[in-house]
Amino acid sequence: MSVRVIQVDAFTSVPFAGNPAAVFVLPAAADETWMRNVAREMNLSETAYLHPEADGYRLRWLTPAVEVDLCGHATLASAHVLWEEGHLTADQTARFYTRSGLLTCEKHGDWIEMDFPAKLEQPADAPAQLAEALGTELKYVGRNQFDYLVEVADEETLRSLKPNQYLLRQMPVRGVIVTSRSSKYDFVSRFFAPGAGVDEDPVTGSAHTALAPFWGQKLGKTEMTGFQASARGGVVKVHVAGDRVILSGQAVTVLRGELLA
Repeated sequence: MSVRVIQVDAFTSVPFAGNPAAVFVLPAAADETWMRNVAREMNLSETAYLHPEADGYRLRWLTPAVEVDLCGHATLASAHVLWEEGHLTADQTARFYTRSGLLTCEKHGDWIEMDFPAKLEQPADAPAQLAEALGTELKYVGRNQFDYLVEVADEETLRSLKPNQYLLRQMPVRGVIVTSRSSKYDFVSRFFAPGAGVDEDPVTGSAHTALAPFWGQKLGKTEMTGFQASARGGVVKVHVAGDRVILSGQAVTVLRGELLA
């Protein structure tokens, strides 16, 4: 038996940039062991599994190492696949039931808007070895339920980071968001999650649910554009709406195939 797989580059308008995700649209829930094995085989930061449920789809996200509670780029990729493959018409809302509750996506031309919960951070004491792990002075440290959020001095500092992944892996969180102001965008960021099996994530939608309210308060804005400055890079537009964050991005299909196992 073969299963169709589609690989999508999310948060980009061109192939081979943004963040790649493998998407499986299945008729029903799949075997847990199979899903974990396939995620390791795909070896991408996230593999998304969907199957119909109620008036939408159950959506789960797996890294090569763990299942995660919230993922932006694989949600964006999943919605893109549902519209592109004809599971939904362009005017229909994509509804996903997830570990983080109901998430909805709407298509607006080439852009997809995702309605996510804001994940507010609070000031936190920097854990031992965090500055050493990042190799730079920490201007600010906060923490939410998933990650540490670290502000550094400037964009040049952020782009030049070469973190010690061994030390980061010892942090008691999913990952570390590093951010600064930007000359071209409202802010830039990078995201490191070696403990979740992803040393550096190319573009992290869920990190922007913390970055949006953080920078919104500092800049006095509700609508901003962020750039995640990984090697692949990607643009995330954000709109802070109370306890929600609207994330907007583009997506490109780069591969369609069949998984034979």
